[in-house]
Amino acid sequence: MIARTWQGVVPESKSDQYFEYLKNTGVRDIKKTEGNQGVFVFRRNEDGKSRFFMLSLWDSFESIQKFAGDKIEKAYYYPEDKDYLIDLEPFVHHFEVLTATLNSEIY
Repeated sequence: MIARTWQGVVPESKSDQYFEYLKNTGVRDIKKTEGNQGVFVFRRNEDGKSRFFMLSLWDSFESIQKFAGDKIEKAYYYPEDKDYLIDLEPFVHHFEVLTATLNSEIY
């Protein structure tokens, strides 16, 4: 299993609105991509900014390509992301998942 991580920062005043937007774009598209094994979104508010961290789990790099395209190390953005994000982080990171345990579906 492969974990794909991305992070972005928005003004805290746009945090809830961005989360709704994120659920209706990236999270939705990740979940419907064949080979996706799950997606988690984390948020931390600090100093007037909200940092979002997204972790998606995949069965293979080929499945990630179905979502992100051939250059899987580049972050995938939607047109409206620039209306929310302070900076557009250019890259994502991939990790081999060595172990994972979930006791139940959270949300």
